[in-house]
Amino acid sequence: KERVRDMAAELIKVAAKRAVDPAPRIPRAQEAFDEFCALFPYDETEDQSRAIDETLAGLESGVTMDRLICGDVGFGKTEVALRAAFATVMAGKQVAVVVPTTLLARQHNMTFAERFAHYPVQVGQLSRLVSAKRSKEVRAGIADGTVDIAIGTHALLADGVRFRDLGLLVVDEEQHFGVTHKEKLKKLKAGVHVVTLSATPIP
Repeated sequence: KERVRDMAAELIKVAAKRAVDPAPRIPRAQEAFDEFCALFPYDETEDQSRAIDETLAGLESGVTMDRLICGDVGFGKTEVALRAAFATVMAGKQVAVVVPTTLLARQHNMTFAERFAHYPVQVGQLSRLVSAKRSKEVRAGIADGTVDIAIGTHALLADGVRFRDLGLLVVDEEQHFGVTHKEKLKKLKAGVHVVTLSATPIP
């Protein structure tokens, strides 16, 4: 009970700090944004369009956003994250996409790399499937800002990973992370916008 009280107090403290701390205003560059949206090969659903608009409004608000996008597999949650990432990167900020499995990291890396292929945007991946040499290069790129979008498992939460100018954190299926990794995620959230994706219904 004491441990639960301590955790609750810490969560309240973090939430209160996020509610008053300023965050970077990330406006959408409308013309470029429209071009990026046109690359989406499907028609947006009503719910998806609303989620995208509300997420972009949160990025522009100047207050730290903490938004949960909940929907079944294949219903377009990743597209919401992609558009938020585009606005963030075009504003000169970095994006971190943290996922619980190497397979998901690989899938997201392929999706993001494909969608950003026509833009001067560097996407880097960190997971145990990435070679030690490449991992070192990605970590250096995250630190000096040449990696715009970093996608990875808990490897992205390691002590040696330092972002030059993180603006947006995307967390996929956070409930699959352990307590230790959730604590590290909490620290990474400080002063940045957060979008959480989940296919698990949350009451």
